[in-house]
Amino acid sequence: MLSKRNYLIFILFLFPTFGLAEENIFIKLKVNDYIITNIDIKKESEYLKILNPNISELNNSQILDLAEESIIKEIIKKDEINKFFILEEKDFIDEKLLKDLLKKLELNQNEFQNLLVQNKSYTLNEIKEKLKIDILWNDLIYYLFNKQIKIDESLMANKIDEVKSEDRKQYLLSEIVFKKKQDQSIDKYINKIRESIKEIGFNNTANIFSIADSSKFGGKIGWVDESNLSETIIQKLKIIDKNQYTDVIQIGNNYLILKIDEIKINKMAIDKKKALKNLIQFETNKQLNQYSKIYFNKVSVNYSINEK
Repeated sequence: MLSKRNYLIFILFLFPTFGLAEENIFIKLKVNDYIITNIDIKKESEYLKILNPNISELNNSQILDLAEESIIKEIIKKDEINKFFILEEKDFIDEKLLKDLLKKLELNQNEFQNLLVQNKSYTLNEIKEKLKIDILWNDLIYYLFNKQIKIDESLMANKIDEVKSEDRKQYLLSEIVFKKKQDQSIDKYINKIRESIKEIGFNNTANIFSIADSSKFGGKIGWVDESNLSETIIQKLKIIDKNQYTDVIQIGNNYLILKIDEIKINKMAIDKKKALKNLIQFETNKQLNQYSKIYFNKVSVNYSINEK
């Protein structure tokens, strides 16, 4: 269902939180008709530090740049959602989303709320609204592209049959996903990313260079069973150890670098039916993530970004 565009104005006096209103407020950016203030960027930067504490190792200018980019992406996503859904009618707060976030951060809700207050970041309700935008964006991508998802279940079933329970590995992974820049060769860009990893670490490099949604978390994507990975990626992971990262892997028009944070061996007998279901979901999500990047890049050209 289409709706009238609801213009979102990021001005702090509409969202007074944690004493930040005492600072001087001025406009930093305009994204079409949306206004972003210095306070909005400050709040977002403090939130990003909670999502990935390693980001504090970057200089202040780098952190604020990441916060600007994060807010711009959120504005574009919310605006596009409003073109297809009446956002106010989606009046739900999915507590599971918050629980998933807390699990990823290894925090309970009280610890998370205390961090928000200490860091002078968002209120818990504002965080829930941000999570709501993320899930509705995923709904939008599924609505637009689900018929284009291609899954070969027989091929996946064969892959599950080949997995031996006694040597089944699971990897705790982080990723950097990037694409070629128009103004420089891919080799130069890869070298730039590698130098960044050496200088500021893998997770902070993911924050700066990765185009994946995981970039907010320093590229962390969680535990992945090897049965969910392509043979190309499995072979790349087999030749590196914990805390090492792979060579660049080309995935369609994008490029990928993976880092192993932990490895564990699962010796439990494999539930093939459940494993197949998980593999299909994993592959579906992977394809939807690709469509998400493509669609975001397509619509983002319709937004003018002006610094004040």
